[in-house]
Amino acid sequence: MLKTQWKRTLNLWLFTFFNIPLIMWLRPRVLEQDEQRCTVMIKLSRRSRNHVHSMYFAALCTGADLTPGLLAMEAIKKEKARCSFVFKDVNGVFLKRCESNAYFTCDEGQLITEAVKKTIATKERQNVTLNVTVTTPDISTDPVALFKLTISIKAK
Repeated sequence: MLKTQWKRTLNLWLFTFFNIPLIMWLRPRVLEQDEQRCTVMIKLSRRSRNHVHSMYFAALCTGADLTPGLLAMEAIKKEKARCSFVFKDVNGVFLKRCESNAYFTCDEGQLITEAVKKTIATKERQNVTLNVTVTTPDISTDPVALFKLTISIKAK
């Protein structure tokens, strides 16, 4: 399993290096990914920390964007579809300061897969609202932030 994590992380780093360098700057790590669930970790470091030594707002939003994005990329690849996706909106609720490594989890891969299949069948844009939970297991099991993102999937 560890080998798979590193392979997924290296693939993510290569993709972001060439396509989205801002994400590469944070060096996210894929901890878990299957058809249903994805967990990504961003370390609290000089790169992601703000002036009060908690995780910077933009780093939290990047992790929240990345987690369902990886699920969408995997669903599109699995369906061998010519689709693209963008995030239409985002809503974040910050419950506590993120003072440790942040773990971003989205377990709504099934919704994304269904939207991709519907996009292929109807050739119409599909919008799906997804939930991402941010935790800091080093400190507490309680969430530090909750995100709702709407992903918009379109057939090319």
